Formats: sequence, structure tokens, C-alpha cells
Amino acid sequence: MKAILFAAAALMMTACCQTQTPKEEPLASTPVVYGEVIELPAPDLTRGVNISEALQNRRSWREYSAEKLSMEELSGVLWAAAGINRPENDHLTAPSALALYPLTVYAFFEEGIYRYEAKGHRLVRVKEGNFMAKAGMQDFVETAALNLVYVADMNTYEGRKMPVEKVKYLCGQDAAGYAENVNLYTAGTGLKSITRGGAAADVLQVIGLEGENYFFALAQSVGK
Repeated sequence: MKAILFAAAALMMTACCQTQTPKEEPLASTPVVYGEVIELPAPDLTRGVNISEALQNRRSWREYSAEKLSMEELSGVLWAAAGINRPENDHLTAPSALALYPLTVYAFFEEGIYRYEAKGHRLVRVKEGNFMAKAGMQDFVETAALNLVYVADMNTYEGRKMPVEKVKYLCGQDAAGYAENVNLYTAGTGLKSITRGGAAADVLQVIGLEGENYFFALAQSVGK
């Protein structure tokens, strides 16, 4: 009888072991190397919670640690903001009025300012040095690992015969879509973010943009 009981117990243990879900591999966490160009890895499209959970988690954060984003996290944030999700026509993750995409995303780090290029999914440095304070008016802006500045080029609307106020309105709508994509991505992956309406008055000059056709549309802080 004891032998039968021992055999049954052994079979149950074997069955339990066979049905256990294997542990997930830890997410990659590659440090960012801030060179002339940052070639971002492909975004992990399986990462994060579902959209309903991300909506539940979404909030505006005003406190950030000094911890930097990994390459994988940076890739996900920028792809969420303005990455290409339909390569057949280069359309982005965010909507754009008339599908014109007048915005450029600039990433501010302590190490420099970079321009995001959706084609190639990479960051190209436009200025070296710490200009984080120019990306916003609040103290936490300088603490966050990353600040995004959305700049519109009204030349994109040339020939559309629209008043300037209408063009700025449409560009602002586009920027809101980019920013909310980032907010949902961060809420779904354990990061923090906040959308901001202000930056330093000379932020465009700091980036290196001159002319009345450029204007600051929106900003955002991202971190941990």
C-alpha cells in the first residue's frame, strides 16, 4: 500500500513540474551610448500590459529618479511617439491632420540634444551638452532622464491656403497625439511621464532652428 502511495505522489509531482509555466526571460537593459548617432533597437511589440491596464495606470508624474533609460526603453518611447508602424507608406504610430506629419521630435538628455528620425529608427545628435533646463520650466525637468520637445514646421502646409492660426491648431493636435502615445507606453511599461505646455523661450534657437515657420508645439518629460 505504501509503495502505491509513494508512486502516486511521484506521478503527481512529475505532472506538476511538467505543467509549470517557464519563467520569462528578463528584459534586456542595454546602456545608451551617446555618440553622434544612436541606432535604436527594434521596439519590443510584446512588452507591457494591455491597453485597458495602461489607461488605468496613466497619470502625470512630477517626481523622477536619476536613473537613465535603457536602449530598449528609449526605443519604445520614441517608437510610441513617432515611429513608423506602416512601412508601406511611412505612416506613424500617431495620427496627423491630412497625414502631413509636420512635427519633429527632439530628445534632450544630459549628454546632448538629438533629433529622432523615424526612418531608420535612430537619434542624430544636433548639439552636445546639457540643455535639459531649456526643455521646460519646472524643476523636475532637469531630473527626468529624457525630455521630448515637439517642434512643428509650418512649411509642411505650404500651398494648403490655410491661415497660420489653423495650421498651428492642427500641429498642436498632432503633438497631443504623439504625447499621449508616449503616456500610454510609459503607463504600460512601468515608466513615468508628463505632458507639458511650456519650454524656455529660446528653446528653438538652442536646438538650432531659425525662422518663423518653426514653432514649439508641446513638451514631455519621461523617466523612472
